[in-house]
Amino acid sequence: MLLCLLGCSDFIHPVKSTPEPESEYAFNYWLLQKVYLYEDRLADLPKDGDSDSIQQQLYSFLKDPYTTYTPPSKSEAVITQINTSLIVGGDIGMLYYTFNEIEHPIYIKRVYAKSPAGRAGVPRYGNIIEANGIDLTGERAKAIYDSIVDYSKTIDIRVVYNKDTSSFTLQKETVYAPTVLVDTSFYNPDKGYPGIIFVSIDGFKPKTADQVSGTYGEIKAYLDSTTTDKRVRVLDLRNNPGGHVDQCIKIADLFSKKGTLSSRRWRALTADGESAYRESTNKAKAGDIGENGKYIILGNRGSASCAEIFIAAVTETTDIPFVGMRTFGKGIGQTSFKTYAGGLAKITDLEFFTPNGNSYHGKGIYPKYECEGAVNDTCAAKIANKLYGVKIPQSSEGLAKRSMDAKEEKKEFEGGAIEWADEKTYLKFFEKSKF
Repeated sequence: MLLCLLGCSDFIHPVKSTPEPESEYAFNYWLLQKVYLYEDRLADLPKDGDSDSIQQQLYSFLKDPYTTYTPPSKSEAVITQINTSLIVGGDIGMLYYTFNEIEHPIYIKRVYAKSPAGRAGVPRYGNIIEANGIDLTGERAKAIYDSIVDYSKTIDIRVVYNKDTSSFTLQKETVYAPTVLVDTSFYNPDKGYPGIIFVSIDGFKPKTADQVSGTYGEIKAYLDSTTTDKRVRVLDLRNNPGGHVDQCIKIADLFSKKGTLSSRRWRALTADGESAYRESTNKAKAGDIGENGKYIILGNRGSASCAEIFIAAVTETTDIPFVGMRTFGKGIGQTSFKTYAGGLAKITDLEFFTPNGNSYHGKGIYPKYECEGAVNDTCAAKIANKLYGVKIPQSSEGLAKRSMDAKEEKKEFEGGAIEWADEKTYLKFFEKSKF
């Protein structure tokens, strides 16, 4: 969990006046002394140590899970993971989940539009029964499939969908996963259910399926292309671990007309290599596409870091309500420094505050409407019904199947980045659906 919450960071290089270090250890010791936010923890920091054990001897001493050191041999991989949604090693562009109680347990949850699977027309919610000639049955199906995708350039799959079986030959290639995913729940025009749009934001990254503007570009493109759709939209930040501050603030500004979006206090290097405390705020500007419409924000205990900046910014400057449960409570941020030896020092040096000036670190942000039990689509739908009068199925009718209308299926926001964890919930979903 903690590894997923290393959001709210920026990358910088040390100032030119940084003294030439005697060793990589000496440089990291100096850097921590200059920028680490909690100065009181630095007094007993070991000044001398082994450069091969910097994390163990130096960073772990601070007992801060977010302040870490990555050695040069692994730093570029970590930087790629933080800055982009690139799937390392290439991919065919699908996300799946497993039902171990079923003979062929692998089902396709998402198909990335800009991927081999998307271009080939692999059906979402299809059941993968075979890969590279191997029957995918039993408890080992997931491990076998993962191994095939990891170690093969060409993947041949057989997929059952709507009782039809199709074969696809897919070549792995460089794939950037989208971070904005669009679905429609509770949609049944025959019964007068208009549906509720769930716009899931999986993270905040500067380079995603949108190679130029990242997560911000994905959500803005979606909003720009659906201006005539007046249905309620749920901005779904459940289990969103955060990301780059500029991304979540720019996206928050899409929905806010005026006011302070966020403020921060941080400890920074000065031009002469010393340190100083600074403060700044981010202000909203009017005239953005998201300022009109019916919205709800959905979050849970897995909503953290930059996701919390977004939630606070929007809910304290607009009438958009936050629904769900208390968020994680990561109100501090880190700057990542590339060291002289090529390592990566990720150091806590910022504290964030809500538009009203409140600190939420260790506390979290509380929803206006708390879900009873699970924070799920049904909870959001009930609030949409209460606030906006959206017609939804009664509990006795069961949930209308989450579906994509023809227009949405063509959008490039289709895709995903996280496997559904609770397979039993979705097993019930598939038992009730007609495939």
